[in-house]
Amino acid sequence: MIAKISAGNSIFSALTYNQNKVDDGEAKAIFSQKIMENREGICDINSCLCSFEPYLLANKKTEKPVLHVSINPDPKDVLTDEQLSEIAQTYMQKMGYGDQPFIVYKHEDIERRHIHIVSLRVDENGKKIDHNFERRRSMDVCRELERKYGLIPADQKQRQEGTPLKAVKYEDGDVKHQIANVIRSIAKDYHFQSLKEYKALLTLYNVGMEEVRGEAKGKPYQGLIYSALNEKGEKMGNPFKSSLFGKIVGIEDLEKQIEKSAEIIKNKGLKERSKKIITAAMRSCNNRADFEKALEKQGISVLFRTNDDGRIYGATFIDHEQKAVFNGSRLGKEFSANVFNDLFNG
Repeated sequence: MIAKISAGNSIFSALTYNQNKVDDGEAKAIFSQKIMENREGICDINSCLCSFEPYLLANKKTEKPVLHVSINPDPKDVLTDEQLSEIAQTYMQKMGYGDQPFIVYKHEDIERRHIHIVSLRVDENGKKIDHNFERRRSMDVCRELERKYGLIPADQKQRQEGTPLKAVKYEDGDVKHQIANVIRSIAKDYHFQSLKEYKALLTLYNVGMEEVRGEAKGKPYQGLIYSALNEKGEKMGNPFKSSLFGKIVGIEDLEKQIEKSAEIIKNKGLKERSKKIITAAMRSCNNRADFEKALEKQGISVLFRTNDDGRIYGATFIDHEQKAVFNGSRLGKEFSANVFNDLFNG
């Protein structure tokens, strides 16, 4: 079992993400604590917001007061809604959030059934709940829950990587949901410094992205559309507006993510690992195929863009270990497209 913890600044976004799944028939609320219900006895977004609001008003200083956890059992584990609810309650109690208001959703939109928990990191008095060593404590709780319920243990690689992303396969159907799984995960987990880098990363998973501009009712608009691609990079089927997948993959949120990514990449020096590995591969490999294999072994994908004559005019590197995307020229002149064209086509 794997738990992924996210901290956010918008309780509305966390609730909307899950409610959209409910509306699409891909999820349902299975448990809630200290959450008001509406007249129909349902915990809808408005009742949840009313329940969380007093806690948020008590602490306006914490930048990311929202707790959003996904708990993912092994696909072979069979658990009832009651057991999943118990797991969520135990997890929250062990992590120090046992007295908080929270709601639990069961998702069934990917291969493994899993749960999402939405809560807050500040208590009713406005005090921020201790999150020191949170990930390590979370792993310990997961191991404890695996033993208690006889679940299949997550191996070390799974604990570090979580559920691996799968490329979209148009022929498998349910294309909208396949695309959603890819773009939401990438927008949340990866660091990229331009829409072009984001688009390049998506193509690894057979997803295309285009920017659209126009005018409606006398006002200009700008947005994104997503589509499935085949192995040749050709579009398949109809495109989907980004609004169908939530704000996180819309142009406004992505532009904010681009700004944050630039700071993270700079402050954490994420370029250095990639540059060392790429440089070593350039020195040791005599052809493009060997170069790509050498990088793949180190967790780096490379995307070369070529014209009809086979000339390389673009290179993008995706470091999956650091979840970072770099156009070659962004790493330095020695990693520009012309250098690789001379190296492999010279």
